[in-house]
Amino acid sequence: MPRCRPFFARRIASRFIASLVLLATALSLSVSQVQAAPLPAMKAKQVSVSGLSSGAYMAVQFGVAYSAIVDGAGVIAGGPYYCARGNLSTATTVCSCTTLPAMCHVSAGGTNVPGLFDITNQNASNGSIDPVAGMNRQRIWLFSGSADTLVPTPVMDDLASYYQNYVPAANIRYKKDLAAQHAVPTDFFGNGCSTLASPYISNCGYDAAGELLQWIYGPLVQKSSNNPAGRFIGFDQAEFLSDPQSHGMAATGVLYVPPGCDANNAQSCKLHVAFHGCKQNQANVSDAFVRNAGYNGWADANNILVLYPQAAAVTMANPNACWDWFSYDDPNYAKQSGRQMKAVKRMVDRLTGASDPGPGPGPATCFNASNYAHVQEGRAHTNGFYVYANGSDQLMGLNNIFARTTLKRTAPDYYEIGTCP
Repeated sequence: MPRCRPFFARRIASRFIASLVLLATALSLSVSQVQAAPLPAMKAKQVSVSGLSSGAYMAVQFGVAYSAIVDGAGVIAGGPYYCARGNLSTATTVCSCTTLPAMCHVSAGGTNVPGLFDITNQNASNGSIDPVAGMNRQRIWLFSGSADTLVPTPVMDDLASYYQNYVPAANIRYKKDLAAQHAVPTDFFGNGCSTLASPYISNCGYDAAGELLQWIYGPLVQKSSNNPAGRFIGFDQAEFLSDPQSHGMAATGVLYVPPGCDANNAQSCKLHVAFHGCKQNQANVSDAFVRNAGYNGWADANNILVLYPQAAAVTMANPNACWDWFSYDDPNYAKQSGRQMKAVKRMVDRLTGASDPGPGPGPATCFNASNYAHVQEGRAHTNGFYVYANGSDQLMGLNNIFARTTLKRTAPDYYEIGTCP
């Protein structure tokens, strides 16, 4: 048998080693590095939401705006609906202490909760959000770390007061006696409980994810492991929002599917949406949040799909990859017509088998107004100096009082440029 010459032997050995390296790399890929696939259609039920920091604010506004379909919310270090009132300074000095400490104005009652009642009720009365009666059946779990320096307890106290106006007291649980910094508390992973550092998950010997899920859904089977037994699906978020990275959302989101939800389109499963906080998206912390925030073990034991939508940094406007709770991308951010809100709602619709919120048959309602008025009334949104119709995203022209456009509403929150009789 002929023997390989040294050169070819080295080449074969090199290729073999390279193959092993590639295999090892493939096996160690994080969820964010896996090629995105379409989000699968499923038929889950009992939708709930939770989040930390900007994700907490997103969970609140999503639960309020879509109260007809959201059964409950878990809020860690957040604040009342529309707290920022579309203003960055208010967001960073009144609703949080995320600017210079000397500029922080957080105080008891500082968010003006009665004024937020008025805004909520007005949005509900004009159809921008679901009727407030939907919140009456929700179960709300609140957590404020007593050592939290970024969203101090007075802001969460205001959130508790906000919910008490709409939700029966028996449906609200508020824990604020744990000396935790600004982070998701767990019983198995993270920094020290009093540490403020990435990935903003702290091992406090307290299972926040388990506590909030059990409060929202009632008694659950105890988790048996913190190591996920199911599968992570990286899915294309552009399917739900065109050019997501220009609007503060990443190209890829993550769905966790526990073993019990793989069959029958997850018909026997619940759906929980977990919103990460600022600087907690995959680009910043890799898979730390989606794997170690504490949800997956409970999901395995109780057949709960966990949707992990992903925000993204936008230069200058949103450098920390926060969710839009202060109008960095969209003045309608807290309404059903908000870009990020609609995107997540469409994901939820896909996973619950609800109808597509896109255009449908039926008589059109027409509006002829200036582009500026369309934006103010929630029929259109801006991107830079230009205005786009909500739903269809058709370009309408410049955002001013002189440019006029006729819009036809052909479905809820869906408008097209057209002519009317």
